[in-house]
Amino acid sequence: MNTTEATTLLRTAAELDAFGTRTGPRALVMTMGALHEGHATLIRAARTAAGPDGQVVVTVFVNPLQFGEAADLHRYPRTLDADLAVAGAAGADAVFAPSVDEVYPGGEPQVRINAGPMGERLEGASRPGHFDGMLTVVAKMLHLTRPDAAFFGQKDAQQLALIRRMVRDLNFPVEIVGVETVREADGLALSSRNRFLDAEERHTALALSRALFAARDRLAAQQALHARAQTTTATTGRAAALTRLGEVRAAADTQAVAWARPDDGPAAVRAAARTILDDAAVAQPPLALDYLALVDPADFTEIPDDRTTGDAILAVAARVGATRLIDNIPLTFGADT
Repeated sequence: MNTTEATTLLRTAAELDAFGTRTGPRALVMTMGALHEGHATLIRAARTAAGPDGQVVVTVFVNPLQFGEAADLHRYPRTLDADLAVAGAAGADAVFAPSVDEVYPGGEPQVRINAGPMGERLEGASRPGHFDGMLTVVAKMLHLTRPDAAFFGQKDAQQLALIRRMVRDLNFPVEIVGVETVREADGLALSSRNRFLDAEERHTALALSRALFAARDRLAAQQALHARAQTTTATTGRAAALTRLGEVRAAADTQAVAWARPDDGPAAVRAAARTILDDAAVAQPPLALDYLALVDPADFTEIPDDRTTGDAILAVAARVGATRLIDNIPLTFGADT
């Protein structure tokens, strides 16, 4: 056990069990290291929840079960000294950074958590076995750390949904808290993988967030038009009359209001995002789209085009050069405007 001015480094389960005394709750933030402002935001949220009498524990563990290829596992950045500084500055009391042998004594576990059908969609289809490995290590870390609440980023929306499902289905005594995605000034979602992008690749990668924002704005505009259609007596006949008077812009607006339909939402959302992603596909360097999906946050099944109400997640994954990136944005159909 090593203690710095900022935080305490714990290497074993025994050290974790013996760490400190508290009268308040324990809040947990699980990471694979390479901490950035997104992780710091999670830690600050955990600190607020734990209060001055509680504890905040950050785990740093690069889980081999989550990597399909050995090269990806070895490539993943490991920056423990910097991680300790980030965690301490954000309010962590301890960083639990165990070895692989500490987490998996005797080798890879023979019994694992199965992510089920939701774990086979989107990220699960692109990375077979990834979510089984993720849930297995999350379950182990929850048992080892015994937190009252655990904090996860919304950027990994499918991961968050699966963890919530596991905790509910298997009766884990912990609250799972989702924290909004943190973005860089240009809109790119914070990720440890961003460091692998060169300047040109980063420019192309911005298409992911731009596509999501365009879809969000398209939905807002569609819903605003529909709301106006409910309170306006506009007709296509009035539009034609305005056109004859030369008021073309007013005519177009009137016609859009008259034709606005709430069930255009899902199709319009997908189309707005796809337009930007298609442009990025022919950029230099190009964006290679893995998936664009508008899904139900409960089970990550596709939202049908006739859905008019309810929550959804628009998720995207793509490669730029050798780097694979994911992003998503929550949407609500039928929301008041």
